[in-house]
Amino acid sequence: MIVTVQSTGVSAADVIAVARSGASVSSAADLGTTRGDVRVEISPEAVEAMARSRAIVDGIEASGRPVYGVSTGFGALASTSIEPARRAELQHALIRSHAAGIGAPMPREVVRAMMLLRVRSLALGRSGVRPVLAQGLVDLLNHDITPWVPEHGSLGASGDLAPLAHCALVLLGEGWVLAKDGSRIAGAEALRAAGLSALDLAAKEGLALINGTDGMLGMLLLAIADARHLFTMADVTAALAIEAMLGSDRPFLPELHDIRPHPGQAASAANIHRLLQGSAIMDSHRDDLAHAVQDAYSMRCAPQVAGAARDTLDFVNTTSERELVSVVDNPVVLPDGRVESTGNFHGAPLGFAADFLAIAAAEVGAIAERRVDRLLDVTRSRELPPFLSPDAGVNSGLMIAQYTAAGIVAENRRLASPASVDSLPTSGMQEDHVSMGWAAAKKLRTVLDNLTSLLAVELLSAVRGLQLRAPLTPSAAGVAALAAVTPFAGAPGPDIFLAPVLEQARSVVAGPSLRAEIEAEIGTLR
Repeated sequence: MIVTVQSTGVSAADVIAVARSGASVSSAADLGTTRGDVRVEISPEAVEAMARSRAIVDGIEASGRPVYGVSTGFGALASTSIEPARRAELQHALIRSHAAGIGAPMPREVVRAMMLLRVRSLALGRSGVRPVLAQGLVDLLNHDITPWVPEHGSLGASGDLAPLAHCALVLLGEGWVLAKDGSRIAGAEALRAAGLSALDLAAKEGLALINGTDGMLGMLLLAIADARHLFTMADVTAALAIEAMLGSDRPFLPELHDIRPHPGQAASAANIHRLLQGSAIMDSHRDDLAHAVQDAYSMRCAPQVAGAARDTLDFVNTTSERELVSVVDNPVVLPDGRVESTGNFHGAPLGFAADFLAIAAAEVGAIAERRVDRLLDVTRSRELPPFLSPDAGVNSGLMIAQYTAAGIVAENRRLASPASVDSLPTSGMQEDHVSMGWAAAKKLRTVLDNLTSLLAVELLSAVRGLQLRAPLTPSAAGVAALAAVTPFAGAPGPDIFLAPVLEQARSVVAGPSLRAEIEAEIGTLR
């Protein structure tokens, strides 16, 4: 697969493909090899657009007039004039000083997404850089060279300055590269092994490499892809839990959701209703007068919560699509020759979106944990044994799995507190309001990882419940879930070492196989 960066940008699917392709190198000896099933190239139109904007910057340099980032310092030093002979030095010094992050390295997929998005930004032809600069980043991607980018350093102020500077430093033959084993390789060694040459920067080019929202946008795009899958899987695990608890499918009838026309709610309800059909377990109590008149909120209101999360995801996706076609740099080079200072690097739109999605995802996990608690509670589970253990007392069943879920829900509540309201002034009060978009996007990814774990606990609990309803046969979704989980979880019986079982249940939730098996039987889920 070839991803071509156009003068109009790239798609979200392009970013995901590049971010999650290939494999990291394990040592400096491997760095020169090109691998993976996705390669990046720049279109001729994008090269031409960059060349045109660079010609404007070259003209400004020749004229001698003061322009921010071209002939002046940065941030609070914007009024400091830089003599022509030192302007290239200025750009190199900028990268070195701004590569000031600290902490554990960011995941490879985040760094790759960030680099592709910076290529996208440069290719729009508003940054005034030579095409060789964008090609340098493309070469890193195609040679599977992933800069070591520490997790701390960005305030989402002038974009993701520190993380992008760590990427740019490798282009200069400096900095660090992330090896497959998590160790650090010197940037110069990585370039040499790959047969690549370090770049020398010209006026404005250092600034153009780091002034953007590419880190937070990359994380948001990855999170959107993950959330889209997890919200559908939340409908699957909810339906399985409702089936195991002898719940009703009537609250999910379409006419009940047509009268409250939130699109996400309708989609989630349609999924759950379809997932519950064809079940002998459901049929066994459908006409039972002793059956509960109304199910608990965690069962009956599943579409209202998961649906609201879906609608939140739609809003976040719209925000990310706008950012994907945005010129995010400062200053920007306009086609008429003007070079204007902007605030487009401010990450507020992305920070707000990431915080909003984190809130929604946290609640999808919270309601799942409530269903797990009902499944395990003998007073509310409708004749299932305590903690889903046939021999409760000597055995604890899934008791502590629910403890784990409760602890994760509590952590997600803390992470749902918005980062984007936590501005701190920097750069001598020049940058006196910052977005914290990087932090918002980073914690969103943690919330989604936690949601995967919560759905894994619900999947395991629901499967245990369905197993205990035998000889009644479950829905097609239940049959598929039993086939996916039983090989590693076994049948209800004496207690087992649960941690590896939960890890494998996480893989089932995160992966495509269970959903594909279900959809092969009942049709595509929304």
